[in-house]
Amino acid sequence: KVYEDDDVMVLNKPAGLAVQGGSGTTRHVDGMLEALTGKDGQKPRLVHRLDKDTAGCLVIAKSRFAAATLAKTFRSRSARKVYWALVAGVPRVRQGRISTYLAREEAYDGDQRMAVAQHGEDGAMHAVTYYAVVETAAQKLAWLSLKPVTGRTHQLRAHTTHIGHPIVGDPKYFNIQNWELPGGIQNKLHLLARRIVLPHPRGKGTIDVSAPLPPHMRQSWNLLGFEDAPYDPIVDAPDE
Repeated sequence: KVYEDDDVMVLNKPAGLAVQGGSGTTRHVDGMLEALTGKDGQKPRLVHRLDKDTAGCLVIAKSRFAAATLAKTFRSRSARKVYWALVAGVPRVRQGRISTYLAREEAYDGDQRMAVAQHGEDGAMHAVTYYAVVETAAQKLAWLSLKPVTGRTHQLRAHTTHIGHPIVGDPKYFNIQNWELPGGIQNKLHLLARRIVLPHPRGKGTIDVSAPLPPHMRQSWNLLGFEDAPYDPIVDAPDE
């Protein structure tokens, strides 16, 4: 847990733990919440999702009231989210806005992926992400800070791939041929839900929490000599 009060809990979700059950998923956050049912019989509820392989801040509502209020907060895009990622290559433009339509495509292996689509295509949803380069390692890798304005499935993973800089260790979206993983960097998704800022459901100010790097990313950051707490340029990005 990185935050808790009577209404809200923010968990630091480990990479590899699913948020909800699906085919063949036995361990998931939703199931674990059953065990945290309060004295009043209210089971904590999920109000947004993270991909299984993404680590970091996951907001949980501890009461029905908080669940309803927080669901509105996420729907109206009033929750500001910042993600950190390690990507292949270094974007020429150090700060930018990625705006595309995304639609589901059925991959040959039956696995679902999101692909950049045209406006008006079946199921195409508009997606907007701001990115900023925080640090780089030679010209091989970049630490990006990402701020999604919309919350589409796999949005950050599809968007970084779209600009030619897929996230290191992404089994679905990494598409650079013959790219060699630098020694000492684990082949796991390097994506962290770093920070979330949202209004408290009962109007008690603002909840602003951050999650630490998960072990595989901490190892990469150490290896690449990245600073732990730099100025994060994404804070200057607009909210729209």
